[in-house]
Amino acid sequence: MKIVVIDYDAGNTANVLRALAKLGIQAQLSADPQVLAEADGLILPGVGAFTSAMTELEKRGLIEPIQTAVAKGKPLLGICLGMQILLEQGLEHGQTPGLGLIPGVCRPIPGQPSFPVPHMGWNDLEIKKASSLTAGLEGQAVYFVHSYYTDVPEGYIDVTADYGLEIPAMIHRDLVFGAQFHPEKSGQVGLGILQAFSEVVYANSTSH
Repeated sequence: MKIVVIDYDAGNTANVLRALAKLGIQAQLSADPQVLAEADGLILPGVGAFTSAMTELEKRGLIEPIQTAVAKGKPLLGICLGMQILLEQGLEHGQTPGLGLIPGVCRPIPGQPSFPVPHMGWNDLEIKKASSLTAGLEGQAVYFVHSYYTDVPEGYIDVTADYGLEIPAMIHRDLVFGAQFHPEKSGQVGLGILQAFSEVVYANSTSH
């Protein structure tokens, strides 16, 4: 089983690789479209801005390989900004098209006195519907750092966190999953999510 962490200069790749290694999951960091094409599963991490992330993916020729891998039924996990760019578009510094893998728009979190932006720190999770990655997550706390949220149709929302509004914390469509928080910084709970994703990848790769 080969999991590839997509390299597009997006910040938290070292932590993601470290977390996977801790679980004994072999993963490779790559920006090579051919390596992505040969992967059994992909992880799209991310820290930073929607616009610059899409620009960098385009510059590296990675948009089409990601979309093709998903079209072929390969599992993909987007983390933080990586989840946001799964959507159709983002509203950071104007409108920017995303990867279009899950319907929706990435919008700024409306700041309120008791809910400052960025949303930063540990937040409890509430499961809305079960997915392959949600086992044991009800009431668990995970670590968030973000100023934008994914406004997606209810049918794609698996888990939320309350931050003055219901923030989608985990979303999915088919085998495309997103986590708005950082599993790699969320202790045992986060490691459990990465483990569950690797099991999805394994099951999918052995069923073909």
